[in-house]
Amino acid sequence: MNRYQKTFSELKAKGEMGFMPFWMLGDPDLKSSQKIVEMLAQHADLLELGIPFSDPLADGKTIQASADRAIKRGATVGKCLDIVGNLRVKFPEKPIGLLVYLNLILQFGIDDFFVECKKQGVDSVLIPELPEGEVSLVENSAKGHEIDLIFLVSTNTPKERVTSILEKAGGFLYAISTPGITGAKEKIATKTLEMIKDLKTQTEIPVCVGFGISSPKHLALLKENGADGGIIGSKLFEFRNDINAMEKFCKACKKAIR
Repeated sequence: MNRYQKTFSELKAKGEMGFMPFWMLGDPDLKSSQKIVEMLAQHADLLELGIPFSDPLADGKTIQASADRAIKRGATVGKCLDIVGNLRVKFPEKPIGLLVYLNLILQFGIDDFFVECKKQGVDSVLIPELPEGEVSLVENSAKGHEIDLIFLVSTNTPKERVTSILEKAGGFLYAISTPGITGAKEKIATKTLEMIKDLKTQTEIPVCVGFGISSPKHLALLKENGADGGIIGSKLFEFRNDINAMEKFCKACKKAIR
C-alpha cells in the first residue's frame, strides 16, 4: 500500500476521519514556513501544501495574499520542494500532496517536475485549472514516477464527468464544499453533504472535502456524513503570526473527528 492507502485504512479501522491542513509553502518566509508545516504534520493525518503562483484562479483573497507573500520572500518551485524533502525526512509515513498550477509545472518541465516530486517524497499533485480532458499532458509522467493525480469534483460536476474522473483519480477525491474559490465559510451546504453520500456509493477512493471548511464543527459534520477527510486552509492563515494559536486550533480539529 502507498501512504494514502495505508493512512486511510488505519483511520477507517479506528473509526476516525482524516484531518488535512493546507499551507502555502514559503509563507510568511521559507524558514518560518518550514517550522509551520512541521508543526502541522505533527497534528495532521495528511498534508496538502501549495506552491505559490502569481495568478491562483481557484483561490480566494486569503490564499492569494499568502501566495503573494511567499513569492515576495523568494519562494520558487525548487525551494518549495526542498521544504517538502526536509519534511519527508522527519515524517516518513505522512501523506503529502501538492497543489500546484499548471503554468509552474510547464515552466519547470513536466517530467523534471515529477522526477523532483518523487525525489522529495511527494505523494500526490492537484492541478486545479487542468481540464479533466487534458490530463494526458501530465498523466504519463505522474504515473511513471508514482505520483497520484488528485481531481476536484463539486455539486455542479456533471455525472458523466464524475465517472470519467473516478477512472483516473488516485490518492483521494477532492470534493469542493461550495462551487467557487477557496475561503472560510460559515456553514456547510446540505447539497455538499448529499454529494459526499452520493460519491461514496460510486467509488472506494477516499472522499475528502475542502473549500470553506473552517472549524472543528465543520469537520465533525463531514465525518457524520461519511467523508474520509476534511481539508482546512484559509482559516489557518488567521493564525499565521501565532504558531501556538494555530497548533491549538489544529488540536481541536483533530479532537473533533476522533
